[in-house]
Amino acid sequence: MDYTIDAKNKKLGRLASEIAIILQGKKSAYYEPRLAGQDRVVVENVKELSFSGNKLTKKKYYRHTGYMGHLKSKTLEQVFETNPAGGLRLAVERMLPKNFLQPKRMKRLIIK
Repeated sequence: MDYTIDAKNKKLGRLASEIAIILQGKKSAYYEPRLAGQDRVVVENVKELSFSGNKLTKKKYYRHTGYMGHLKSKTLEQVFETNPAGGLRLAVERMLPKNFLQPKRMKRLIIK
């Protein structure tokens, strides 16, 4: 089944958790934890997501290059300026279980 979600004026975390539940197949009557599921999610108007409080400036995303002292950080505002779809994709990916089904589930997320 295909789910179409309009992201306009929705909070990032609440939207990401809703998408993660759908991608796991938990909204389907045929839910099986060991299977990837069959539901697809199409998200529209990602640029119009809303954020509560001071998250745009205070929330940071960290990554490490592998070299000593090379811890890189970006604020939520910087992530959404460059690639709003990537910011939502990152939030959903971190809410899914970390197992071999994660890439299969992420392929069924379509962001327009």
